[in-house]
Amino acid sequence: MDRPIILGIVGDSAAGKTTLTKGIAQVLGPENVTVICTDDYHRYDRKQRAEIGITALHPDCNYLDIMQQQLLQLRNGLPILKPVYNHATGNLDAPQYIKPNKFVIIEGLLGYSTRKARQCYDVKVYLAPPESLRAKWKVKRDTQKRGYTEEQVLSQLQKREPDSEQFIRPQRQWSDIVISFYPPNDDSEQSNGHLNVRLILRPTIPHPDFIEIVNSGNGNSMSAIRLDLDRDMGKPVDVLEVDGHATLEQVNRLEQIICSDMPHLKNVCDRQSNPDLGKVAGTTGESIQSYPLALTQLLITYHMLKATQTSQEGLQVKV
Repeated sequence: MDRPIILGIVGDSAAGKTTLTKGIAQVLGPENVTVICTDDYHRYDRKQRAEIGITALHPDCNYLDIMQQQLLQLRNGLPILKPVYNHATGNLDAPQYIKPNKFVIIEGLLGYSTRKARQCYDVKVYLAPPESLRAKWKVKRDTQKRGYTEEQVLSQLQKREPDSEQFIRPQRQWSDIVISFYPPNDDSEQSNGHLNVRLILRPTIPHPDFIEIVNSGNGNSMSAIRLDLDRDMGKPVDVLEVDGHATLEQVNRLEQIICSDMPHLKNVCDRQSNPDLGKVAGTTGESIQSYPLALTQLLITYHMLKATQTSQEGLQVKV
């Protein structure tokens, strides 16, 4: 039996992890995907954290040893008895029996915090929106879904900042892809959800050959789609940027580059059979099509299918 392909999505609170996870699971087929949140490995409930004076971002507040052990079990295709943290109540609920599907998505705060945990992933993604945008997302989510006031959320952000700086952001260095959605001209109010995306592509995994973007003239600084060389955390990287106002024609060209290298993606690239690709809620609540989000979902799906192919080829060689 083939082992599951494991994707990691790490980022700070309200960085967009769950939104991205849901989109990728939809593309791959929900029946093929097991989704696990590393927040479930909290050592203390919400009340205990307040009494102790520790944040959920601190490694000491989480059973990282259990998380690491269960990641290894999942990678070997074995079921786990996963702890459950209830975000609505702040309590630790009864554990849940989980069997891994063909794909496993692990999303949360501290997924790359140990070396053995990092070795379990086939693809590692880190979400890094501008802090001002993340703060807006957190206020919106926690006031609408978790019962906090805006003042409580902003106070929580301030208290968590030292742990964000020390424990969350350094995990960026371990990722294969760094994803930064950001508003054009730093004006999220006017973008109505049409955010740009900056994709930092590290050479730790083989990415599609996007050089055609440069050769076709799409790589100039005025284009809605750009490919550049840069450095991130001191290391050389490719940077692919897609603006929210990119046209369908420009996006289709980029999608063809991704899909041409992976026949399994042909049905994903067909927008008629996959209408939810890149769908996101606008600032007024309506559903809008985000081409940057669609391309991001497609690129991550590409890497998961590529990892499946590599895993199967490795298994054939061993046999």
